[in-house]
Amino acid sequence: VQLVESGGGVVHSGESLKLSCVVSGLAFGSHSIGWFRQAPGKDREGISCINTSNDTPYSIDSVKGRFTVSSDNAKTTVYLQMDNLQPEDTGIYRCAAGFGACSWYFSPYYSEMDYWGAGTQVTVIA
Repeated sequence: VQLVESGGGVVHSGESLKLSCVVSGLAFGSHSIGWFRQAPGKDREGISCINTSNDTPYSIDSVKGRFTVSSDNAKTTVYLQMDNLQPEDTGIYRCAAGFGACSWYFSPYYSEMDYWGAGTQVTVIA
C-alpha cells in the first residue's frame, strides 16, 4: 500500500494550495482517507477526511469554510483544497487510509489510521 502526497509549498496569508494524495495497493472505494497535519512543536491534528465509498466528507470546525476534501475514484486520488491559508496552517500534511468510517479517527475516538504517506510541507508566511 502506498499513499503519496504532493502539492505543498510556500504561500502567503490568504493564498491557496491544493494537496493531492495518490493511493495504490488497496481497494480505494472501501476506505476512509484522511488528512492530518503536524505543526512544529505540536501534536498531530486530524483535519479532514472522506469516505471513498460514498464521498461523505468531514472536516474539523477550524477549517470548515476554508478547506475542502474531495476524491476522484477513477484516479484513486484524494484532494485537499485549502483556501485563505493562515500562518497557523503551517505544518507537514500527511494523508492516511483507514478501514473505518471517518468518525473513528476524530474526536472523541481518535483511532489510528492503517496506512500513512510521508507528507508534504505547507508553509504560510504572514
